[in-house]
Amino acid sequence: MYLRMSRARQSYTCAGCGGPILRGALYFRDEPHPMARRHRAAVVRLLCGRCVPTGGLHESPTPPDSEQLGLLFDSTVISLPPILLQAAVIELGTRVDEGQIVVGVTIPWFEIIREVARDPDFLFKVPWRKLEELVAGAYEREGWKRVTLTPRTGDRGRDVIVEKPGVCAIRVIDQVKAYSPGHRVCADDIRALLGVLTADANVSKGIVTTTTEFAPGIRTDQVLNRFMPYRLELKEGPELRAWLVSIWQKAKRAR
Repeated sequence: MYLRMSRARQSYTCAGCGGPILRGALYFRDEPHPMARRHRAAVVRLLCGRCVPTGGLHESPTPPDSEQLGLLFDSTVISLPPILLQAAVIELGTRVDEGQIVVGVTIPWFEIIREVARDPDFLFKVPWRKLEELVAGAYEREGWKRVTLTPRTGDRGRDVIVEKPGVCAIRVIDQVKAYSPGHRVCADDIRALLGVLTADANVSKGIVTTTTEFAPGIRTDQVLNRFMPYRLELKEGPELRAWLVSIWQKAKRAR
């Protein structure tokens, strides 16, 4: 199942339970693979929040009466953070040698960061691949001309690659580490990224982004400190959260 979350522009009927999906409410599009559409005549199915497989996360059903016609999208999202983590958060375009180009973000990208703004610990609930996608989407929203999300495996120590071509061209690689509380990034991880920078002479800067923190002494290490902040940047959990929220707030004002 490939889920794409959206806001209902009109009333629909849920393909799962047959209940109404009211205008302005959250709903999910179960989009089959294009080959399934072509060879098996598979169709897009519209699903309400209760019919998305979340392991019984909904404790109360959405009231189907007419009063819900005025339901605001923002008020429904707060109760659905686990579902947000199942939805696609970025739009991917052309495949290139290093991965796939990020061409935009989806509604769930905004809503996951809304949860991060509301609850700092929500970052720890984001799966590692979804966190890489959130970071890639943030770079895209920040205005980088080209953002590449690398494959799940064989990324050669690069999770996200961002570029600004032209005069004073910049190419930055970001290594994203979704760690649980108490798991610190060690000095060997930083040295590994420096090895990537050395091997790829066309990289301007390397960033290590983590949901937690770096081991004591890393920022004052004489060898590592020589590369900071122009060739090497360390972004800890609070900084990551502040960065994501600032981009989300700026994008929200522009919408």
